[in-house]
Amino acid sequence: MEEKKMRPQDKWNEKAGYISKSYKLKREVVEAYAQACEQAGVSQAGQLTKMMNEFAESIQKEQ
Repeated sequence: MEEKKMRPQDKWNEKAGYISKSYKLKREVVEAYAQACEQAGVSQAGQLTKMMNEFAESIQKEQ
């Protein structure tokens, strides 16, 4: 059986600790978020990371 070859990008992602997640969201929410990020001049992934970290920290503080 052949071993699956990893792309250089996949190797880098694994080494850097990046994973891919998929969520199902309403189109209107996603489009409004993309527009807001564009207007603010921030990346969608960067803003999502910031919001996720802030939420996780606030929950940890409550415990």
